[in-house]
Parts: sequence; C-alpha cells; structure tokens
Amino acid sequence: MSKHILVVDDEPAYLRTMSQILKGKGYDVREALSGNEALKTLQKFEPDLILLDVRMPDMNGFDLLDRIKQLPHLASKPVIFVSGMDDFHARKVAKDLGAVDYLLKPLDEREVNSVVEKYLHD
Repeated sequence: MSKHILVVDDEPAYLRTMSQILKGKGYDVREALSGNEALKTLQKFEPDLILLDVRMPDMNGFDLLDRIKQLPHLASKPVIFVSGMDDFHARKVAKDLGAVDYLLKPLDEREVNSVVEKYLHD
C-alpha cells in the first residue's frame, strides 16, 4: 500500500519538483500552495507525512503546524519543515512545535528520499 504525503509550499516550481521526486518513489502525493489550501486538503486527505515550508504568505508553516497538531487524527503524524532559512531560532520553534526534522533548500534528492523513508518505514 502506498504511503500518503502532503507537500505544502508557496513556490509552484519547488512543489512540482518535490512531488516528482516523491511520486518517483511510489508515494501518493498531494500538493498545497498555501496554509489555507493545506487545511482544506487535510479535511479529505489523511497523509502519513507532511512536508511543510516555513515562509508562506497567508499563514506561516509554524502557525499551520500548530493548527495541524490540534486535529486529533493528524496530531501524531510526522511533519518535516523545509526552508531556505538556516536559522537556529526557526529550527528551535519547529522542534518545540513537534516537527520531526528540518531540511534546508535547495534540497538534495537523496537527502529527501532518505529523510522521508526514515519517517515512513513500515
């Protein structure tokens, strides 16, 4: 059975690239271009893992993760932040909110596959 992943990022090119990498590994991938779009998607799609950008215009990734953690069916799902910000404070906030990892853009395909596999192993 295929694992389900939600990728949330406001950059369409990045979203497409991430989706292609993950679909190439056989994952069922859904995309959202904003925090609000992600919340709508999560009403009808339950991912096994969420990849989440930090900076987005409508709702930042930290606020979105806080909202996700309030949903009982999603509270325990692993969330990985992906950001161009290599900032100690941002990493600390992500960890404090319950993120399992924090990856830096630009991403290396092998790193993405390795980290995703780590949290989706059977």
